[in-house]
Parts: sequence; structure tokens; C-alpha cells
Amino acid sequence: PRHKCGNQKSCPQNYFAFKIISGAANVVGPSICFEDMVLMSSVKNNIGRGLNIALVNGTTGKLLKTDAFDMYSG
Repeated sequence: PRHKCGNQKSCPQNYFAFKIISGAANVVGPSICFEDMVLMSSVKNNIGRGLNIALVNGTTGKLLKTDAFDMYSG
């Protein structure tokens, strides 16, 4: 069976499913999936060099904001 965000098993009831994938240099970009919806990825063109963060409401699961923080350039 298929599970949310491609995880190996389903999450317990009242929990959110998520998957965070780190990038590999300039070859593969990072991605963040939450409840089977890709929030950040190179396809969506909303990732950057450094830390990529998605802020999600912990009660409703609603996406509030995405951003990237370039730790190399300061």
C-alpha cells in the first residue's frame, strides 16, 4: 500500500505525515513533504542554498510560510 509522502508505513491517528530530503550538492535539491503535499522542492522553485524551512501550524496542518537561509554567504 502507498503511504503519505512515500513513507514506509502510515502514521498513527492524530499525527501528521512528513518527509524531509536533504539535497546532494547541485545534483539533487532538497524537498519537504507534509501530509502528502510537497511544500518545497526544486520543481516548485522555492528552495535555496542552506537551510530550507517550512512553518506549519501544528494543530491544523496549514502551511504558514516557507523560506531559505543561506548559511554560506551569511
